[in-house]
Amino acid sequence: MADPETAKDTKTDPEEVEDVDEGSEEVGEDGRTAAGDNITNQYLQNPQVLAAIQSKLGSMVGAPSGYIASLPKVVKRRIKALKKLQFEATKIEADFYVQVHKLECEYAAKYAPLYDKRKEIVTGSTEPTEDECDWPSDEEEEEEAIGEEAKLSEALKDKVKVEDEKKDEAKTEAKAEEDPSGIPQFWLTIFKNVDMLTEYIQDHDEPILQHLTDITVKYTDPVSSVMGFTLYFHFEPNDYFTNTVLTKEYTMRSDPDETDPFSFEGPEIVKCKGCTIDWKKGKDVTVKAIKKKQKHKGRGTTRTVTKTVKNESFFHFFNPPAVPEGDDVELDEEVEAQLTNDFEIGHFIRERLVPRAVLYFTGEALDDEEIPTYRMYEDDGMEDEDGDDEEDDENDPDYEPKGDRKTPGECKQQ
Repeated sequence: MADPETAKDTKTDPEEVEDVDEGSEEVGEDGRTAAGDNITNQYLQNPQVLAAIQSKLGSMVGAPSGYIASLPKVVKRRIKALKKLQFEATKIEADFYVQVHKLECEYAAKYAPLYDKRKEIVTGSTEPTEDECDWPSDEEEEEEAIGEEAKLSEALKDKVKVEDEKKDEAKTEAKAEEDPSGIPQFWLTIFKNVDMLTEYIQDHDEPILQHLTDITVKYTDPVSSVMGFTLYFHFEPNDYFTNTVLTKEYTMRSDPDETDPFSFEGPEIVKCKGCTIDWKKGKDVTVKAIKKKQKHKGRGTTRTVTKTVKNESFFHFFNPPAVPEGDDVELDEEVEAQLTNDFEIGHFIRERLVPRAVLYFTGEALDDEEIPTYRMYEDDGMEDEDGDDEEDDENDPDYEPKGDRKTPGECKQQ
């Protein structure tokens, strides 16, 4: 029988242990091997594998953990009682928002005189009194400080400088007489200050929006079964369209969804309706005319045609996508995104822009506010400005290779 101590020494003596390389791999501190990492990376680079993983993870989102299913029947019965109470609370919440809508309608009448006065000042139809202008501002404090310094130094100025100052004052008075009435470009400045809106304003929109004099909100009758509101964009006479008012109507759903009542979080906009803009001839900025060259494959002749295509413009806001009727209708993802975007803008104009217009004009309302940006009514088929693409016209029944027919260069009128 071998000596136990000798056997122990034999097993643990490092000098007597042979290093045998059997293709062992380096193992990291976390127990992972390089070969294993390589295989994992190869799998993750496979699009089919990634798609399968994402699909599996997506199906797990919101899935119950199994705890509720494991509860005794008597406990599940009590949970049903709580859900019924929750449903009753949801109905009370819905009624709460109905009462809020009634208050909005009531207080809208109280705000109206203030908004009318604001419009009069903005358009220059009335000049505010000294009492109405009595409001402190940082600029006035700076002007007062500068004025005090000027008074201290005024006694030291010679007669020549005094005369120069009188001339400057005369120039200032003359310039004051030339100042425009009201507050020029009031609403255009507001739109350009708000990221949510300025993204849609093109250069050709600005001259039109300079004629925007006011935006008002009208709520649906509180006794009506349909909740909603309408935005009114008031324009002074201009060279672009004959409308004096452009409207955007929003319809809201104030009742919980019968199929999913617990998702109710208050009234939501479900559809909107624009209006027809009566553009004057050649002034429609929502479309543009482009020239395209068409080449006939068989005859080799080329002609130039003029086509009218959609043009990016803020005024597409008044022509939103139609919402199909029926609860079972599924919207196209692009249309749904456009409508969601539209609803956000309409809600923002009603809730923030109209009540706090002057603060968005000065930028004060933007200091602590983060506003998301959106894309509105994009057209994938929108053509480039140059429009120099050539098209094969072999299948065009209207193509006459004997001579190019002249086409009007003006945009279509809506």
